[in-house]
Amino acid sequence: MSRITSVALGPYAPPVPARELTVVSADGARLHVEVHGPEDAPCVVLSHGWTCSISFWAAQIRELAVDHRVIAYDQRGHGRSPASPACTTGALADDLEAVLAQTLAHEEKALIVGHSMGGMTVMAASARPRFREHAAAVLLCSTGSSRLVTESRVVPLRAGRVRTWITGRIIGSRAPLGPVTPVAKRILKYATMGSGSAPHMVETCARIVHACPRAVRHAWAAVLAALDLDHGVRELHVPTEVVHGASDRLTPPVHAHALVAGLPHCVGLTELPGVGHMTPIEAPELVTGKIRELVTAYITGNTPESVPGNTPAQHIKEGA
Repeated sequence: MSRITSVALGPYAPPVPARELTVVSADGARLHVEVHGPEDAPCVVLSHGWTCSISFWAAQIRELAVDHRVIAYDQRGHGRSPASPACTTGALADDLEAVLAQTLAHEEKALIVGHSMGGMTVMAASARPRFREHAAAVLLCSTGSSRLVTESRVVPLRAGRVRTWITGRIIGSRAPLGPVTPVAKRILKYATMGSGSAPHMVETCARIVHACPRAVRHAWAAVLAALDLDHGVRELHVPTEVVHGASDRLTPPVHAHALVAGLPHCVGLTELPGVGHMTPIEAPELVTGKIRELVTAYITGNTPESVPGNTPAQHIKEGA
């Protein structure tokens, strides 16, 4: 699978990595991994969401790689990682453990950041030995642990069986997304982004999502529809911050509040008015800033209380 270069200019163009490697997961699945930034810098691991790729983190990688070692990988079947028959939350956890094992030294600590399905990956891995060895803290962006189809607001109907049925059919569709047209961008913006999202942000998200093979999209949609990782939330004992968009239709704010209630060590909830599901692209400076704060608090030695926004269970609303 070739590198996605359709976003060629601007802050969302994929940066060139310092090095690339292929990591083999427990079942033999091969994962494309990129390492950016200085080798001796504090480490951040980025796990992207459903239908996305490493390119989704371009803005964060570009800013953080100046003084952080950033490790980003393509989930199986996404980006440059080949598809695999195994599409399960266990496989996601295996993959994250494999990436940590191959890129971090023994007991080296990292901030692990997950967006959407990447956050679910973190929840699935939360009790794994390798995860616990390496995770200093976690940032969860626009994600949930269960009831994803039931709570989704993509279909503008009242909650109930009809809305759930229609939502499931839309999310699990096998239909090809086709080329990135003005109509396609309007649909994607409605479903996944805030109404005020800039055109270049919508263009970026559309090109990344449309690059995901439809068979991969369909296979992982089935996993998300049946998702139940509430137990994984309760096992996530490291300091964890939650960021969500107040206008998120795919994983509405009810999921963020459920995460905060279930996390053993939640250090903050940040709500972004006017922002949808694609928080790292819609609010890049905010997400990058949160990453820096958590690295400062939990990896480079400062206490959490010395970093604004990291007091336990603090609920912050920030302008987009």
